[in-house]
Amino acid sequence: MAYAIVGANWGDEGKGKITDMMAKEADIIVRFQGGANAGHTIVNDYGKFALHTLPSGVFYGHTTSIIGNGVALNIPILFQEIKSITDRGVPEPKILVSDRAQIVMPYHILFDQYEEERLGGKSFGSTKSGIAPFYSDKYAKIGFQVSELFGGEAELKEKVRRVCEVKNVLLENLYHKPPIDADKLLEELAGYREMVAPYVCDTSAYLWEAAKAGKKILLEGQLGSLKDPDHGIYPMVTSSSTLAAYGAIGAGIPPYEISKIIVVCKAYSSAVGAGAFVSEIFGEEADELRRRGGDGGEYGATTGRPRRMGWFDAVASRYGCRIQGATDVALTVLDVLGYLDEIPVCVGYEIDGEVTTEFPVTSKLDRAKPVLETLPGWKSDIRGIREYGKLPENCRRYIEFIEEKIGFPVTMVSNGPGRDDIIYR
Repeated sequence: MAYAIVGANWGDEGKGKITDMMAKEADIIVRFQGGANAGHTIVNDYGKFALHTLPSGVFYGHTTSIIGNGVALNIPILFQEIKSITDRGVPEPKILVSDRAQIVMPYHILFDQYEEERLGGKSFGSTKSGIAPFYSDKYAKIGFQVSELFGGEAELKEKVRRVCEVKNVLLENLYHKPPIDADKLLEELAGYREMVAPYVCDTSAYLWEAAKAGKKILLEGQLGSLKDPDHGIYPMVTSSSTLAAYGAIGAGIPPYEISKIIVVCKAYSSAVGAGAFVSEIFGEEADELRRRGGDGGEYGATTGRPRRMGWFDAVASRYGCRIQGATDVALTVLDVLGYLDEIPVCVGYEIDGEVTTEFPVTSKLDRAKPVLETLPGWKSDIRGIREYGKLPENCRRYIEFIEEKIGFPVTMVSNGPGRDDIIYR
């Protein structure tokens, strides 16, 4: 039995907290896509952490954390993360790494940086973590699987030299940068092999046996629906599928094992990076929401960049929940909005004089203007409340309005950053 925890929007919805919370009852947590280009912020008994590659269940001793075959694996960053949590008193987590996961190579990060520089004002707002070059190579069939570190030395050496030849043509002639030294790269890969060796196994086989034994598996997604390369705001998307359906592929389990899809929505909107953002707000209004938002402000967990802010977007969220196949919606950071007298919600898009509630393709999205409906605020601090009926009436009205507009059941409401700041409906 597997549950997927995924995002409805641009990412930054609070998936890490929901995963950390649900991991208490889980046996295995799997990261199934993406790399260290985005992060999940976790607040628990050990403190506050920003995770980038590790699954958000690593803080429980009874769980196994898996880096699935769909992940862009930056091996040094993975081990920096492990050290960063164990140095702060977290017990050494049990981690397994898929032998079919592919490796983010040092040159992927360079190419990401160089391409953003080359594009200048037309850049994609990349985190420069090497993700797009990594997935480009994966599908061009010149990537490196973890298993190749443990194959024949001669085969690895030949492939490294062959790939470096191609990369160096681009480096020298397109970007005018120094070439890659194949021998130094082989030395780095030897170091990677030593780091990852204790953790590598056939994780798909492990998960197959776990599912047969009735273990509870959590699939943790990165980013959200609107960053999916097929269904998101293309081309301002990430390079791997952010949808729950991909969880089966990126983890290596049968799709019928996924019995629940928990889609996480923020009670307002935020985004990092370029791309259309219809409900975006600016100036002092945005600064105030950013300052109060998240846990200690709305800044990217990986980059530290200030997030773009906006009101709740029911059009984008309904689409995001639909494309994920939501069975449950978790509404997060509701407590942040307690300072507002009135709370606008984007309920439609006006495009070329017509109003729609369907999320459009990018070319139309760029022309969309928000249609706002304003609800009364509740003007109080709701942290610490654990029963839905004890929330202020206007707060409940806001939740129920959102639920009606998106058309999916809000079964969890997060009203604070801590693990226990949750209300079940």
